Parts: sequence; structure tokens; C-alpha cells
Amino acid sequence: MTAITRAEVAHLATLARLDLTETELDHYAQQLDVILQSVARVSEIASADIPATSHPLPLENVFRDDIARPCLDRAEVLAAAPAHEDDRFRVPRILDEELS
Repeated sequence: MTAITRAEVAHLATLARLDLTETELDHYAQQLDVILQSVARVSEIASADIPATSHPLPLENVFRDDIARPCLDRAEVLAAAPAHEDDRFRVPRILDEELS
């Protein structure tokens, strides 16, 4: 099994914009090597006769049908609001930024 090298860890650190010390490079190289060996062992166990799956149990859509139903009257709702403007609720500004 090929071990991950310090140079590869240093390259990954550069791509991730991480400034690692020499000690950290050695430490992470060892840790990443253990992770890659573990993944390789799982890959050896996986068999071609086992179908790929995203979930161990079959899933079914449990959502209800999207059916339009009568809703509240806009005028009644706006009449009950503390403030409204242009058929919308008027609320206090919470951001100082101007919206475009």
C-alpha cells in the first residue's frame, strides 16, 4: 500500500491555504495514511454482486398531494396587521443596508 507523502500533504495544505509546520506535516501524513488504508480495506470487502444503494431500506414519498385549497382573504389578513403597505405587511427595518 502506498503511503501518503509529506510532499502530498504539503501540496494539499497549499491548496487549502493552510500554513503547516514540519511537525504538523508529519503528523497529518500519518493520519491521512491511516484513513486511506481504512478506505482501501472497505473497498476490498465490497463485492461486485452487491448492488449499489443510497439507503439500506426502501423509501417512499410520504408527502401529501399538492392541492390548492381556499385560504384567508388578503384584505382580512392585512386589516388585522398592525401596519401594511402595497398589499404587504410593513415591519420595522432591521438592517441598515439599502436594498436594491
